Amino acid sequence: MILKRHLPLIVVLLMFSCGKNTVTNSNDYSKYLSEKADKSALIANAQQWTDKLNENPNQYPYLGKRAAAYTTVFDATGDIDYLIKAEKDLKQAVEITKGKTTSYLKSLASNYISQHRFKEALELLKQAEENGDKLTGTQKMLFDVHLELGNYLLAESYLKGFKNMSDFDYLIRLAKWEDHIGNLEGAILNMEKAKVIAEASNLKGMKQWSYTNLADFYGHAGEIEKSYNLYLKALEIDATDAYAKKGIAWIAFSYENNPIIAQNIIDSITTYYTAPDYQLLMAEIADYNEDELMKTSAIGRYNDMVENKNYGDMYNAYNIIVYTEEMLLPERAIEMANHEVENRPTPQSYDLLAWSYFKNGNVEKANEIIEKHVDGQTFEPAVLYHIAEIYKAKGKSEAVADLKKELVASLYELGPTMESKINQL
Repeated sequence: MILKRHLPLIVVLLMFSCGKNTVTNSNDYSKYLSEKADKSALIANAQQWTDKLNENPNQYPYLGKRAAAYTTVFDATGDIDYLIKAEKDLKQAVEITKGKTTSYLKSLASNYISQHRFKEALELLKQAEENGDKLTGTQKMLFDVHLELGNYLLAESYLKGFKNMSDFDYLIRLAKWEDHIGNLEGAILNMEKAKVIAEASNLKGMKQWSYTNLADFYGHAGEIEKSYNLYLKALEIDATDAYAKKGIAWIAFSYENNPIIAQNIIDSITTYYTAPDYQLLMAEIADYNEDELMKTSAIGRYNDMVENKNYGDMYNAYNIIVYTEEMLLPERAIEMANHEVENRPTPQSYDLLAWSYFKNGNVEKANEIIEKHVDGQTFEPAVLYHIAEIYKAKGKSEAVADLKKELVASLYELGPTMESKINQL
């Protein structure tokens, strides 16, 4: 087993052996908490393209414009119905142009990526690649999809094919690759370079994206103050950025052990942003507070939300954890995990399958899957925790001891509810 994604010991000691840590300041972010995405204005923007289409039904480019407007509604509010509306328009545009317009193929592929329909996205991108135009952009998306599907050799091949150390798109993908192989330092270095390019371009979208993603990496590395400051910079650009607010909430919860502030921030987000996973964060905060009623309510809301068929496979990974940890339905989890492995045969998917078998009492099967498909192939802390529990059940004490060191170093990323579980390994 090779463990590379770790924090320096001094950082771990500073984070978890001292008194209360404080990084956030309500004076910095409170002004953003009342800011909400104006859904009605965003929908009105989409409606103008509907009006134009009604006036000129043969002007199919309006389909692409309306799809982009619908996607903006989804990005700002988390309302899945608008992602599906965008899909319908893009499919129609692709059909009308008989798949010869690369931009429509790529837009539909991007939509499918958002829906975790990676295999369908791959087929569209292969078609776009055959078209031959705008090839570099297509190859960048092919890297993204192959990485999501666990086709790592192909992903690396595409990455090498469009190498350009002065290109923002290349650097953010190189950072993603370095993180995948466990080189967090390299991931941060390349994302910092991408941030410089984004700031020089002065394009709001690029800056905001680089700030939040670099903030994530800094958090993983224990550089919490840097992470916090970048989330604030993202909010300066867009005061409704739910992801940046969630990042600050996580710092308050996991680093500062202040669940009240974290809950207040999440409450402010959910007034306009409706993604189901925010309910699971509420459940985690309630669990930390030993508030069983609030936890049950949050999980109930999550389950109600994911009943919406438009979510498709987007929340499979979350659902599997809910089935194994909260609802005690490991058989259902095994079924869903097998489906996830079929759709997306990555180490993370196989981990979920192994964990489902483990929670169903089949330690041998779980261990077999971990050894064959997971161990040494990913450095995600949640996966490493599952490996450690399964290996503990198999009596692999030396391997568990190594994993425990890595997990202690990843407590910020895992959250405070995991500390006692890790200590018991």
